[in-house]
Amino acid sequence: MANQSVDTLAPEFDERAVVTAAQRGEQQALSDLYEYYFPKVYRYVNARLATSEDAEDVTTEVFLRIIDNLGSFSFRGLPFGAWVFRIARNEVVSFVRRQKVRGVTAELHEAIPDTSADYALEIETQFTIAVVREATGKLPEAQRQVITLRFGAGLTVAETARALNKTENNVKVLQHKAIAKLQTLVPRD
Repeated sequence: MANQSVDTLAPEFDERAVVTAAQRGEQQALSDLYEYYFPKVYRYVNARLATSEDAEDVTTEVFLRIIDNLGSFSFRGLPFGAWVFRIARNEVVSFVRRQKVRGVTAELHEAIPDTSADYALEIETQFTIAVVREATGKLPEAQRQVITLRFGAGLTVAETARALNKTENNVKVLQHKAIAKLQTLVPRD
């Protein structure tokens, strides 16, 4: 089973079997977990951080933590995916705290090449993302987590409910309230 690709497993991904195989040291199972969770974790982390480079670094740290702690994970009413996103959340929080202590420094270049096809559209998109990110930061924590997992990480309602240990209806209500609040916080123009 662990030799099948994640694409063929996705609809009926037997998380427990793959995690157990990975805990036994089966490299294919570990690879399957990585391929299944990487895009979701990256989207989640990227939605919470300012740059894609930071998101890549933090996502790498998340998977290193998962590998280091995989042996101690046990299914005690907590799905593996929820455990993965708790690690991701903790890594994001740690990263943000470290950045506040150190401060962000960027390398200065004499000239910044413009390689984008539509520079104005790219700036507008970045501005829009920044406005939405700022508005999302004003939401209550539960609503912010739902929005980040649903739209940042691209999880389904069911996956979000499992990750947050909530019911699907609770996730839907939180999402609805968050979207309604965001509509008042984000300017239409």
